[in-house]
Amino acid sequence: GLPAGAAARWTGEPGEGRRLLITAEQGLGDTLQFCRYAPLAAARGWRVVLAVQPPLVRLLAGLPDICQVVPWSDEPMPSDAHIPLMSLPWVFATRLDSIPAAPYLRAQPAAVETWRRRLLERHGLGRKIGLVWAGAARTDPLSRSVDGRRSMRPALLAPLLGCPGALYFSLQKDGPPAAPPLIDYMEEMADFADTAALVSALDLVISVDTSMVHLAGALGKPVWMLDRFDACWRWLENRDDSPWYPGLRIFRQPAPGDWPAVVQRVAEALSAL
Repeated sequence: GLPAGAAARWTGEPGEGRRLLITAEQGLGDTLQFCRYAPLAAARGWRVVLAVQPPLVRLLAGLPDICQVVPWSDEPMPSDAHIPLMSLPWVFATRLDSIPAAPYLRAQPAAVETWRRRLLERHGLGRKIGLVWAGAARTDPLSRSVDGRRSMRPALLAPLLGCPGALYFSLQKDGPPAAPPLIDYMEEMADFADTAALVSALDLVISVDTSMVHLAGALGKPVWMLDRFDACWRWLENRDDSPWYPGLRIFRQPAPGDWPAVVQRVAEALSAL
């Protein structure tokens, strides 16, 4: 959804019923994090059209007061004004104490209930924990380098798998199905709406810095993030919580590449639950 040539860049003025095109940019996690601002634009009187990555369309269609959610494309779309999604915090003069609150996304209740019943019938009453250990593979050198630092080998998670009474579910989308003791339903996930329903039926998500952190956070689920030493700007510094997601707890590497220390701290935190 590129803006048509005559559309002006939006700077925050009232819409009076006009059409505002908000276009996603960068990764899936960025869209999940910043889509919370789209209803604020609608509150200023705009008919908001949100153009996002195709796997997010069905989930983000549940955002309140949005006129339309469409898949992003290279085709121009008619609008009276436009703005890239990640420029919205600037329009709304966001500070740490004025970030729009989470949760702001919701899975389909019937789908969540179906997963809850299915997991209970198949796997019993144990605490249900989702795991993600790697980000999506990238092709450009910079992104590939970041992905290498934010991801870990699944074998490094072994110390987590001995927690009594816990059931572990792979939420890893790419790669072969996870091996036992991990339980893997990801082949059934067609898009993020499907994944949101499964995540909503779990008790906790433990993930490296990927879109899954943003999905769980936006849904209001407890999520523990295993973070690389050179953390992304959005997670700030010297804190283990986040103003973006009240349910997020951050476990940071004490030194570059030191995943074993992170996993050990997470294992201790799980034992304390």
